[in-house]
Parts: sequence; C-alpha cells; structure tokens
Amino acid sequence: MESLIILIFVVGYLAITLEHNLKLDKLIPALAMMAICWAMVAVGVDGFSTWFDSSKHALVDNFPGLLHEEKLHLVEETLLHHLGKTAEILVFLLGAMTIVEIIDYFDGFSTIKSYVKTKSKKKILWLFGILAFFLSAIIDNLTATIVLISILQKIVKRREDRIWFAGLIIIAANAGGAWSPIGDVTTTMLWIGKKVSTPMLFIYLFLPSVLCMVVPTFIASFLPAFKGEIETDEKAENSKPGKHSATMLYLGLGAIVFVPFFKTVTHLPPYVGMMLSLAVVATFAEIYSRSKFSISSAIGDEAEEHEEHAHHSPVHSSLSKIEMPSILFFLGILMAVAALESLGILFGFAEMLKESIPLMGTEPNGTLVSDLVVMLLGVGSAIIDNVPLVAASLGMFSETVDNPLWHFIAFSAGTGGSMLIIGSAAGVVAMGMEKIDFFWYLKKISWLAFIGFFVGCITFMLMRSII
Repeated sequence: MESLIILIFVVGYLAITLEHNLKLDKLIPALAMMAICWAMVAVGVDGFSTWFDSSKHALVDNFPGLLHEEKLHLVEETLLHHLGKTAEILVFLLGAMTIVEIIDYFDGFSTIKSYVKTKSKKKILWLFGILAFFLSAIIDNLTATIVLISILQKIVKRREDRIWFAGLIIIAANAGGAWSPIGDVTTTMLWIGKKVSTPMLFIYLFLPSVLCMVVPTFIASFLPAFKGEIETDEKAENSKPGKHSATMLYLGLGAIVFVPFFKTVTHLPPYVGMMLSLAVVATFAEIYSRSKFSISSAIGDEAEEHEEHAHHSPVHSSLSKIEMPSILFFLGILMAVAALESLGILFGFAEMLKESIPLMGTEPNGTLVSDLVVMLLGVGSAIIDNVPLVAASLGMFSETVDNPLWHFIAFSAGTGGSMLIIGSAAGVVAMGMEKIDFFWYLKKISWLAFIGFFVGCITFMLMRSII
C-alpha cells in the first residue's frame, strides 16, 4: 500500500511538472493527488508498520498493535493537524496577498516605481535581488516573494522578461530566509525546537547566504536575458501616484513587517498577526476610498467608471483579485506531502542511514559523511517539501544546541528548495503568480540555484573550521 501511495504521489508530481504539455492546470493533479493519497492512507491503515505523529515529531509506539478504530482516530487527528498547519500558511498567504492587492488598488506601487529611475535590466536585477534577500529575513521568504513580484509586475511589463527576474527573486528570497529565525519555516522549526539561536544563526549563515544570493545574481547579470533595458508603458510612465498611494504603500508594508514582532510578543502563529494587519489596512482603505472618489470626474466614460468605484469596497475588490487557484494548489501539494510524511517513510530512511553509516558523528570522517547527508537533504528539499525532511533530521541527529550541524541543516533545507520551482513556498507562489513553467525554470534557473547552493555550502564548511 505504501508503494502505491508513493506511486500516486509521483504520478501527480509528474502531472504538475508537465502542466503545459498535458494542457491541464496544475491545480487539478495537486488536489487529486492529495485526496487519493489520504483515501489510500485511510483504507490501508491496518497494513502500515509505522505512523509519524507530527505534533510530537516522532513515530507512534507500537502502531501495528493498535485497534482498527484507534488507528482511524489517529488518521483523523493527523489529517486535522496537517490541515490546521496548512490552513495557517494559507490564511497567512491570503492576508498578505489581500494587503498587496489593497496597496495596488490605491496604486501604491507606483510610488516605488518613481524611485526606480533606471531602466537597465542588470541594475533592476541587483535591486530586486538585494531587496528580496533582506526583506525575506524580516517578513519571511513567502511574503517577500509576493510583495516583490507584485512590484515587479508594475515595473517590468513583458512577462518573458519578468519570469527571469522572478526566478532570481526566488533564489534571493530563500537565501535571505535561511539566516533569520523567522525567514523560513524550516529555520523557524529549528529555532523553536531550541536547536539554533538567533546570534549564532547570523554568525554561521549570513555570509554563506549572501554568497548563495550574490553568485547566481552575478552570473545571471551576464546572461542575454538581463542585457539592455526594460520596455516601459508610456501611459504608465507619465502617470502620477494618487493622493493616498504612498500612505497605503507604507501602511501596507509596515503592517506586514509588524507580523514577526506580533509573533515574538504574543507567541501566536503568524497568521493571527497578519489578520490584525489586514484589519488595520482594510480600515484605512475604506476611509481613504470615500475621499478617493468624492471629487466629481469628467463626464462620459470616466464619470461612469468613478461612479462604479464609488460604490465598490476596496477590500471586496482586492479579495476578488486573489489567485484562488494558487491557494488551492498550495493546499493540494502540502497536504499530499503530509500524507507521505504520516507514513513515517522519512524517519525510516533516517534510521537506515544511522545503521548503514556508523561514522556519523565521529571525527574526522563522520563530519564529512554528515555534511554529505545534509547536502543531500538540501537537494531532497527541492523535490519533497523541506518541512518533513527537517523534521526527520531532528530525529536523525542528537547534537546539542548551536552545534554547526543544525545551522548547516537550516541553510541546506532553506536554500536547496530553490533548485526546483516547487521545492519552496516562494517558488510555488511565484509559479502561481507568474504562471512559470516547471521545465522552463529547470532549464533556465535551476543551475544558477545549484551553483549558489554549492558555493554557500563550501563557504559554511570553511567558516565552521574558523569559528
């Protein structure tokens, strides 16, 4: 039964990657894969030898000895747990996307456009790369990607050009999220699990993360795609920001940046803070929308358009523009991975590694073997969601807090996902927002991500020998 579930996952995964060839929206195989995998888990629960308790990050003791009803109850609890964790991400994502759309409703991103004086593709590449790197460390790589691609859509009009920038934003955002305890979900897991501390994360990972972003960006700046200047829309070029554009931009971005501070103070999940931020931004949006259309416009089509806007809530308008297919795709793929995680396959693999590689944890060969395992974990995070892989590593290693190994895992899992577009939350969101083809990313961007990942790993190993 386990083999059949893995086969269903692989087939679904292939259908997602072959979206353009099959002419089938990736949302369909993702949802089908999720539903069928969990159905097979429920039907064949008596045939499984192990079960992974996600809430405790450990295998359930004597799972085969449990009664059928107890196993079904465990399946329901596990499904509810994963749905809750996935819903946290999706609600957070909905809040962030709505705030971004509200900013756009007031043409807030035109304020940033006015600061971007250059039309050089190379300079814009570096600007967005640096922004993605630092912004992801503050507001996490997922939200940073949403914000920056939204801004990018206002600056770079041609989609053929824009997807190149989006690919490098994914690399930069994942690199920036690795050295911050709130920048990436896997780093957050290790931080909450008291495996790493914030000061040592910065000391160990800042330089490797910088090089993981800088090297691919530097190489990309010499590619034909980033030569010359961007094409601009003359009409948009001459348009001026509205009365409340700058206010809503700063309010919206400030509200998103507020979320990590809210989490630190209250210890509540980030989506709670995001909902509070959305409520505040929405309140000001409603207030400003009344004055935005209070002045009578010229007669004709413009008057009708203003009349239509005057009776339309900016919040309702923004919610109607949210990419719901992307949200449901995210739901499907995360819950499908959760089904595999629940079978305890990853932990079984970890135990096998412990038995077959007795050198792990012994010097000097043990360090080398551990490094190879962690790098493989990074490569694996591009194929399978990095959360269960990091959860597996928590059971694989028993090193103390701030051991370099934990920091290497944080870097590897955080940046390795950039090698495939569906290997990270930032990539999945970018794929949805820009409709990026899996194989286009594999051909054009994956090799750059691999170089950045490899350079970062080597840098970390060198730094570890010095610190």
